[in-house]
Amino acid sequence: MASGKIENSFYWIAAILGLVLDQASKYLVVHYLKGARSFPVIDGVFHLTYATNTGAAFSLFSGQIDWLKWVSMLVSLGLVAFGIFAKNLNRWEQAGYGFILAGAAGNGIDRFVAGYVVDFIDIRIIRFAIFNIADVSINVGLACLAIAVLFATKPSRKAPKL
Repeated sequence: MASGKIENSFYWIAAILGLVLDQASKYLVVHYLKGARSFPVIDGVFHLTYATNTGAAFSLFSGQIDWLKWVSMLVSLGLVAFGIFAKNLNRWEQAGYGFILAGAAGNGIDRFVAGYVVDFIDIRIIRFAIFNIADVSINVGLACLAIAVLFATKPSRKAPKL
């Protein structure tokens, strides 16, 4: 790193951006929507609805926050170490792992600080579970990794000349 270039810069940008957006949106939701039933952005289609979740995605393992918070922390720490030590990641891989870190850390912070995850994105047209920006970050990260696997090219290794 003698050149001053940050290794895996897309990774860190995605992680920080996703985490800041997640925590800022949850702060606003707690302060402006808690106690309100729901705020229709597009009535019957897209609402902002304050909800809490003591489980994992889609309320799986509901009420099992104790071990989920430790899983969130271990995943987050593992991904931080990965971001520091990984070499030769393409931009899609960097963004993918960075967004997954943002989601794991964002929901992990909620689990440790509040004892539950704050959800608020309520897509009613398809009757989907209420979710948050951390959940979106994890899915965007998985999509980036899928793109990396399907479309990104790795540098080719040339056979040694004899």
